[in-house]
Amino acid sequence: MKVSFPRLTRTAAVQLIVAFLWHELVYLGARWIAGGWVHYDLTTALDRKIPLVPWTIVIYFGCYLFWAANYYLCATQDAQERNRFFLADFLAKGVCFVLFLALPTTNVRPEIVGNGIFDHLMRFLYSVDAADNLFPSMHCLTSWLCWIGVRRKKDIPLWYRRVSLVIAILVCISTLTTYQHVITDVVAGILIAEGCYFIAGRNRLRKMCADAIGQNE
Repeated sequence: MKVSFPRLTRTAAVQLIVAFLWHELVYLGARWIAGGWVHYDLTTALDRKIPLVPWTIVIYFGCYLFWAANYYLCATQDAQERNRFFLADFLAKGVCFVLFLALPTTNVRPEIVGNGIFDHLMRFLYSVDAADNLFPSMHCLTSWLCWIGVRRKKDIPLWYRRVSLVIAILVCISTLTTYQHVITDVVAGILIAEGCYFIAGRNRLRKMCADAIGQNE
């Protein structure tokens, strides 16, 4: 039942740091570049039927702990699997950057009228996170990558792999019930994560990645 967290190699630690910095650069950089551009609303009639559920903000905020744990686990895998994961992460966030600029999106958020703790958290979220960089959802993409990275790892307990899938799905749902994203954003995030992980698994790309960072540790 125990999930162990082995020590990181120097290369793995660098890959983790680069992944974090790349994530922030993509998100904040796209906002800085496209902030004044025309943004499009991809909200559909189906999205409007989804209720606002303020307590799901706990899942939305809590996913950062999930990301930290699973990115760390992926960083402790053997060099081939680790390189594939971080290459997929790099490619996926790059696709996000291109789409954030090619199709800037926004949505209309509901007015939060309650005075409960979750209502206050919702207002805080809306005040610090502008309604942009929505398509695709980086929350969904990153959470799905967290599951992809562990789903076939026999050295990680089956129960933890299943929990990772459940958490990834709950995060996707929470982006909808907090009105941070619409269905199109969620689907795009998942598809990009799967597609980039598949591409990163191609032998030629993996070899290029290994040659770039060095396989010997």
